[in-house]
Amino acid sequence: MAKGKFLKGLSSLAQNWKMTQKAYPFLWAESLGFFVVGFLVVAAPVWLLLNPPTAFLVGVPVGLLASTYWFSRRAMSAAYSSIEGQAGAAAAVVQSIRGNKWPMTPAVAINKSQDMVSRIVARPGVILISEGPASRVTALLTNERKKTARWVPDIPIYEIQVGVEADQVTLRKLQKTLTKLPRNLRGGEVTEVRRRLDALGNAANTLPIPKGPMPNSARSMKRPRR
Repeated sequence: MAKGKFLKGLSSLAQNWKMTQKAYPFLWAESLGFFVVGFLVVAAPVWLLLNPPTAFLVGVPVGLLASTYWFSRRAMSAAYSSIEGQAGAAAAVVQSIRGNKWPMTPAVAINKSQDMVSRIVARPGVILISEGPASRVTALLTNERKKTARWVPDIPIYEIQVGVEADQVTLRKLQKTLTKLPRNLRGGEVTEVRRRLDALGNAANTLPIPKGPMPNSARSMKRPRR
């Protein structure tokens, strides 16, 4: 059983490596460089202060750790790039976050161009996440905000536009943006708000969500409009 898990892990690693190398052809050189730098930074002083065998014993794990860290960063970036621009990409990112802290109802509003607004009900309140150019999704967000406010008038409503334009939040920054929102509701209040909004239904609950390996974090954020 342990052998099966090990082989499955190797297979998954190989698939991630192949996917990442398509986006970064010199991934092997970058990973090797990080290994060498990590190894030398630790092994050199140990070599001088103690002995060569100890230097290798300490340096190799540190080099592997540095190489693995860089590979994970590249894999994260490649995973985002592979789905960026696809319909439902933001929903896929949110649904991949561990812990189910951001339960999402995808595509509560959608237009003919497959621009959409998805809805999250969580501790900050109601979060409306749009996907598409600002020129097309602004009206979608405005209409969905008005409709939502009629059902939950006293609950904070946030808007996040996901996209590549100047005032939008990129996919890789989406999780960080969510985690920066204030916590306005208690657990029972979240449940009650979700129950009310469930009555609204979905505009397109069969919309496909992009598949594939998804990262779990991002490094920076932009403040959503409130």
